[in-house]
Amino acid sequence: MLKKLMLAASLLALSAAPVLADETIGLITKTETNPFFVKMREGAQAKAKELGVTLITAAGKYDGDNDGQVAAIENLIAAGAKGFAIVPSDSKAIVPTIQKARDAGLKVIVLDTPLDPMNAADATFATDNRKAGMLIGQWAKGTLGDKAADARIVFLDLATNQPTVDFLRDQGFMQGFGIDVKDPNKIGDENDPRICTHEISQGDQEKGRTAMENALQKCPDVNVVYTINEPAAAGAWEALKAVGKDDGSVLLVSIDGGCPGVKNVQAGTLGATSQQYPLKMAAMALEAIHAGKIPDIDPAVGFLDTGAQLITSKPVDGVPSISVEEGLKLCWG
Repeated sequence: MLKKLMLAASLLALSAAPVLADETIGLITKTETNPFFVKMREGAQAKAKELGVTLITAAGKYDGDNDGQVAAIENLIAAGAKGFAIVPSDSKAIVPTIQKARDAGLKVIVLDTPLDPMNAADATFATDNRKAGMLIGQWAKGTLGDKAADARIVFLDLATNQPTVDFLRDQGFMQGFGIDVKDPNKIGDENDPRICTHEISQGDQEKGRTAMENALQKCPDVNVVYTINEPAAAGAWEALKAVGKDDGSVLLVSIDGGCPGVKNVQAGTLGATSQQYPLKMAAMALEAIHAGKIPDIDPAVGFLDTGAQLITSKPVDGVPSISVEEGLKLCWG
């Protein structure tokens, strides 16, 4: 009787165990909650199902949590994964662990935020973040016209460690606006008097509001606000509205192209945004890891450009853009 019970228990355990595919691929994002990364995960999940592979997802506890991403990579190595896609929180600090994974035979594709150096991964699939920044910078300059010469600009950047996505977008905006950039890979060494302050938002709505409140203390006459992403822009708008600067006197621009952000462009609270395509990035990465083949990448660029388009209700001559209606068809989140 005891043997029969033990056999029955064993069969039950086997039937309850998940049936895993032979191939495992990972996706590691900066956080679980940012809509950009939520959509990226959805793209990876759909592609994993299509390919018949097991997908393991992980993320840091917050934007900048390098230790959490290191632990996730270690787990994927231990799980015998074929490879993984990652959006690094720290472009430099994660490199030794990326190398450890590659030495163990894992294929590594970086998404959105290039490593420093970029060639530390097998490939990078990303928005041209500098171009995305340039588009909103050109739009802001064109919208202001002659007033651009005397602009008062607040920058809500990502993090103090300045990951690549941070300085690429920030410096791209400056170049588009016509600000003399010193080191194109560094934030904060410029001397243009139009730059009022740089504040850290961590790409978060609540922290974006706090960062904008701090900025207003230093720059009460602000008339242009650049933000690293749309959650930070939403927080910045809340702070501006609280002091009566929701009257059209401040141009607010950002990067992402999520549905909430595009709707804010439609509502007029956000002047323009540069749309990027996270679902496409993740799906292409899983396909490449599964196939064991990286698509051809232009060596002059160094990464596979997954696209960026300016969305605005008020186009500027000479700055390519798409309408809000088109943006809503392509948005995510």
